[in-house]
Amino acid sequence: MTPQNKTLSQTLAVVVVMGGLAWASVPFYDWFCRVTGFGGVTNTAELGSDTILAETINIRFDASVERDMEWAFEPVTRTMELKIGETGLAFYEAYNPTDRPIAGSASYNVTPYQAGSFFTKIDCFCFEEQLLMPGERVQMPVTFYVDPEIVDDSEGKYIHTITLSYTFYEIDLPVVQAALQVDTPIQRN
Repeated sequence: MTPQNKTLSQTLAVVVVMGGLAWASVPFYDWFCRVTGFGGVTNTAELGSDTILAETINIRFDASVERDMEWAFEPVTRTMELKIGETGLAFYEAYNPTDRPIAGSASYNVTPYQAGSFFTKIDCFCFEEQLLMPGERVQMPVTFYVDPEIVDDSEGKYIHTITLSYTFYEIDLPVVQAALQVDTPIQRN
């Protein structure tokens, strides 16, 4: 093998390995965050907790929009106190004050980060496409509970307030909606 071919082979191998690592990084990071609660990633469940404790915890709700997102977005209730293990239901309200349809999707986090592995969402609007027509206002529910195991955790037992934050960002309009927005004349044969 000539030096040029060896260099080319090594370069291609590096490119393939780096591409593979880049492709695998997102699912691996997601798995890591779910297992460890790193970054405030929460758990999910189909049903509420079987155990409800007498101890209570405060839940704060926070909302923001990405810098260029034109929606108004806020929690309907800013705080609530729940028994640990009790199922909570909160609503966030989004409003499109513009004269055009806007699609959005929300990401979330929980602080303090140690609480992420104990905050369990049953139902949520996060990561789902939301399309608001001009002037439309909607309320979106979040159903959740705080896992009773938080009281036995070495760090979790000192947590008295958890903040659930959502950030909405604009996404491309659905294909059907985008097609309706195009003002092109229909050509007939």
